[in-house]
Amino acid sequence: MTRAVLRIGTRASALALWQARHVRGLIGALPGAPAVELVPIATAGDLQTQVPLWAVAGRAFFTKELDRALLEDRVDLAVHSLKDLPTELEPGLALAAVLEREDPRDALVGRDGRALTALPAGARVGTSSLRRRAFIARLRPDIQLHELRGNVPTRLERLARGDYDAIVLAAAGLKRLGLESRITERLGPADFPPAVSQGTIGVCARAGDAATARWLEPLDHAATRLATAAERALLRRIQGGCQVPLGALARLEAGSIHMHAVVCTLDGTRSLSAEGAAPADAAAARGLGERLADELLAQGAAQLIAAQRAAQEPPQP
Repeated sequence: MTRAVLRIGTRASALALWQARHVRGLIGALPGAPAVELVPIATAGDLQTQVPLWAVAGRAFFTKELDRALLEDRVDLAVHSLKDLPTELEPGLALAAVLEREDPRDALVGRDGRALTALPAGARVGTSSLRRRAFIARLRPDIQLHELRGNVPTRLERLARGDYDAIVLAAAGLKRLGLESRITERLGPADFPPAVSQGTIGVCARAGDAATARWLEPLDHAATRLATAAERALLRRIQGGCQVPLGALARLEAGSIHMHAVVCTLDGTRSLSAEGAAPADAAAARGLGERLADELLAQGAAQLIAAQRAAQEPPQP
């Protein structure tokens, strides 16, 4: 079976549209490719911009509506920032392609060009991520942390008008939008581990949809799929998400997967870490993620996470 048109479901933010257009371009470059059209879809995460992400109920903030469109055959594939995609996909869906990873690091964007360690005491730093808040607090407990929601251009506008002294964003998103020159400092993964799968584009399709999968298989990047599979296995085992200060990064070196993971309290005063390596194959990658998760849990990660979640819950009336 062939398709005359492939419909790509995407969020409507500038970054999401860039990613969807990038996938459209990659498919369009394949011999005999069908026409490709974009179908913008609003998600709960896009609509609830006044609420911190950690306070939004559930986890699939940016994916649920795209999943529904796929399952209802309103689109043929959905393009995501892989870090937004739950580790357990909706039944009937498959992660059909994992594109080559862009820079996974977080980036500090400051108004005066100062690095994180050089910001003045009490500087105001904006971020919507509990993970970023925790690792900033670990490195600079004197900094004032403030919520920051909205798409990348909106966040940069708020920085420019003086709401913050600096903000933290994904380096990959800034680069994709042509805003790499705004980066003041790329934060090293050793001290500031990124979100699981950060910098990676994932493409979902209906399980068993061979007519769509044939155009996505050439886009799959084996090394990135292995690295992110290890990270996502860790996250699945630990039961983390946006509400947990967890960072992890896996990489391939000389035929092996190496991964480092950290769970941190929101105030930065306590952190747990684990690292390890495994052969570069799918089963070993998942096993590495699960093993490091078990090491973190044995160190007390479950109790730390439970305490963090309790601290985020609103008081009972």
